[in-house]
Amino acid sequence: MQMQDRQAKLALVERGLERAAEAIGDITAPLMARFYAAHPAAEASFEHHGLGKRALLEAEMVGNVLYCLMTWFERPEEIRIILYDSVPHHQETLKVEAGWYEGMLWAGIDLIEGTLPEDAADERAVWEEMRAGLAETIAKARSFIG
Repeated sequence: MQMQDRQAKLALVERGLERAAEAIGDITAPLMARFYAAHPAAEASFEHHGLGKRALLEAEMVGNVLYCLMTWFERPEEIRIILYDSVPHHQETLKVEAGWYEGMLWAGIDLIEGTLPEDAADERAVWEEMRAGLAETIAKARSFIG
């Protein structure tokens, strides 16, 4: 990706994140609500792995989602390495389904896309490109399981 292209995409991502922050505020609760609606079994897993501090674990995972989204166009290889390691480890060690990674990421992207103006085709395209890249990365990470 060319430097100018990357900078333009980063600016669009930043604009979307800022707009979502202004419209929603802290996205932790709405992101988790979307995630649990799509993946109800994950709620018990968060309760179990949170060791009495589920809200703290949820906030940490939402922070990880935001980091992936903010960093994807700047350092995609870093995010790939994180997911290539984390997805198999969590599946094999903690019995956290690989699909939950997508679910968390998609819940975050969906929240942000929900704040985009109708005429923000350029922003929408960047989020869809990111979603496609992350989906490809998670699919490859799944191949490392087992």
